[in-house]
Amino acid sequence: MIIHDITLTIRPGMPVWPGDHPVELYRDEKIEEGANANVSNLSISVHTGTHVDAPYHFLMGGPKVDTLPLDVLVGEVQVVEIPDSIKTITREVVEQLELREGITRVLFKTSNSGVWQSGSDEFYTGFVGIDAGGSQVLVDKGIRLVGIDYLSISPYKISRPTHEIMLGARMVIIEGLDLSGVEAGVYTLYCLPLKLKDTDGAPARVILVEDR
Repeated sequence: MIIHDITLTIRPGMPVWPGDHPVELYRDEKIEEGANANVSNLSISVHTGTHVDAPYHFLMGGPKVDTLPLDVLVGEVQVVEIPDSIKTITREVVEQLELREGITRVLFKTSNSGVWQSGSDEFYTGFVGIDAGGSQVLVDKGIRLVGIDYLSISPYKISRPTHEIMLGARMVIIEGLDLSGVEAGVYTLYCLPLKLKDTDGAPARVILVEDR
């Protein structure tokens, strides 16, 4: 069994969505300064790093992150690799995917993965996202969970159509995945977002398990 950790490490200075709270992570109590124990504090947006979007993120009446079904967050998933030449995942791109029969979870590995490999702390506005047409095809195919390797599932500054289509279908969205070290194929997904009450999203630890 091989475990692939596809979670971004949360750290000060990491890229966050423009306008979101930057990561603050520091030790408030320090043993070397006489404290009984080291105690750290963390302040972040719930959409920091690898995180899950709940329907409530864009739909006022939608379910919140603490109510997401665990049977969607855990199970068989297919990682599909999109050529670097493709800058937007459209209806045509999704229709050409060769998905295994019965697959209901899909993770998109795109040229975005190179951003994480570069180690840049700058927010990258040219990331690959899924447009409204591609989103609708995924819904029509019965996909219940979709993930991508940058901080938004939708193209930059065109967020609402994609999110409304997916979240309106009660699809779970995982954003900010690091798929740079993962090959296309079928894995077992474990995605466990923090159980934050009544919120629109939550950071998550996400792994893929491969049987060999």
